[in-house]
Amino acid sequence: MADTMLTDAITDDTVWAEPKPTALLILADGTVIEGRGIGAVGQATGEVCFNTAMTGYQEILTDPSYAGQIITFTFPHIGNVGANDEDSETVNAAAASGVRGCVLKTDITDPSNYRALKDFDAWLKARGIIGIAGVDTRALTALIRAKGMPNAVIAHAPDGAFDRAALAKEAAAWPGLEGMDLAKEVTAGQTFRWDETSWVWNKGYGRQESPMHKVVAVDYGIKRNILRLLADAGCDVTVLPASATGADILAYKPDGVFLSNGPGDPAATGEYAVPAIKEVIAADVPLFGICLGHQMLGIALGGETKKMHQGHHGANHPVQDRTTGKVEITSMNHGFAVDSATLPDTVEETHVSLFDGSNCGLRVKDKPIFSVQYHPEASPGPEDSHYLFTRFINLMRARKGQAPLPEQPAPEAAA
Repeated sequence: MADTMLTDAITDDTVWAEPKPTALLILADGTVIEGRGIGAVGQATGEVCFNTAMTGYQEILTDPSYAGQIITFTFPHIGNVGANDEDSETVNAAAASGVRGCVLKTDITDPSNYRALKDFDAWLKARGIIGIAGVDTRALTALIRAKGMPNAVIAHAPDGAFDRAALAKEAAAWPGLEGMDLAKEVTAGQTFRWDETSWVWNKGYGRQESPMHKVVAVDYGIKRNILRLLADAGCDVTVLPASATGADILAYKPDGVFLSNGPGDPAATGEYAVPAIKEVIAADVPLFGICLGHQMLGIALGGETKKMHQGHHGANHPVQDRTTGKVEITSMNHGFAVDSATLPDTVEETHVSLFDGSNCGLRVKDKPIFSVQYHPEASPGPEDSHYLFTRFINLMRARKGQAPLPEQPAPEAAA
C-alpha cells in the first residue's frame, strides 16, 4: 500500500506509515491480502479467478458467466476509460451479473474516454460490486496458478474495521462452485424477443427488420452481444429462460436452437437443462451451444464435465479448429470443461485449447449439432470466431435446401 505522510510538512523528522487497510481479501486457507476499498461497501464470498484481458473490464464485470466469482485483473490499469450505458452484457438487470467482486493492482483514475458517462468507482457502487485496489495481482495470479482457484471473502469497510476471524471462517465455510446451479440466479426468467443488432461507430445499435431464420435461445446467463450477432445474421430471436423444457423450446417450431453461456457447475444446472437439450437433439433441429451450453450439450450426448485447476479467463486464448486446421485467438471464461475422453464415438472433438489441450468444441457426426467452449461474440475479445455464427446459419439454410454462405475465415496460422 502507498505510504501516507503523518505530518504537515516534510522534514528530516517526517514519519511514514502504512494507512489502515479499508479492504481485505481473505482466502479459505487463512491468507489475508490488504488493500484499499473501492466500489460497494460490504462483504461477499466467491471463487477467486484471474482474467488476462487488457480491455473490456465493463463487459467482463457484467458477464453473467462470472456469477459467484471474484475477478483478479492481471492488467494493472483498470477503470481508466470509465463506464457507459452501452457496454453492459447482462440481460437480466435485476440480477446484475452475479460477480462477487474485483481485485485491482492500481487505483482507479479519472475516466479518459469520450464515451464515459461516469467514473468506474461510481459504476461499481451502483452495481453493488465490491472491489479492492493496491494488490500485488501478479503474486495472487501466481498463487492461483500453483494452487488453483481459492474460495475467499472480499470485504470493504471505509473505517477499516473488520472482524478478520469471522471473515476467515466465512471464507473457509463457503462450499465453492462445484454442485452450484447459478444459471437460475442470472437468467432473465421470462420469454422475450430480441432484434437489436451490433453497435456501429457513431451510430449505436441497430434493429433487425428482415429476419430469415427463427431461433430460440435458451438463457442460462446469455450476453447481449451474442443476441446481437444472431440478429446480425438474420435471426428472429426468441429468448426462453433456463428452466425451459424441450416442449417449451420446440413449441416455437424453431429453425435453430442456441444454448447460451452461463455460470456454475454444468452438472448442477444440467439436472433440469439436460433433459430439455436431449429432446431438442431428438428433434434433429440445428443446435449451437457455447460455454455452459456447450458443457451441458456434452453431458446430454453422453460425456462428462470436470472442474478445472485455474480455468480459462481472458481474451488471448489460442484454439485450433480441427475442422479447418486454423488457429483463432478467443475470449474465454470458464472453470469447468468437457472431458473429451468421455465423449462417445458419435461425437467429434472439433476444437482444442493450445494452452493445455482441453476440449473447446464438439459436433455430432450425423446431426446438425455443434458447440464451442469459448465466447465467439467477442465482447470483449477478438473477432476471430464470428464465423461460428455463419456455421450455425448454414445448418439452418441446409435444412431449408438453401445454398451455404461463405464463412468468415479465421486468421491464417500454423496448424
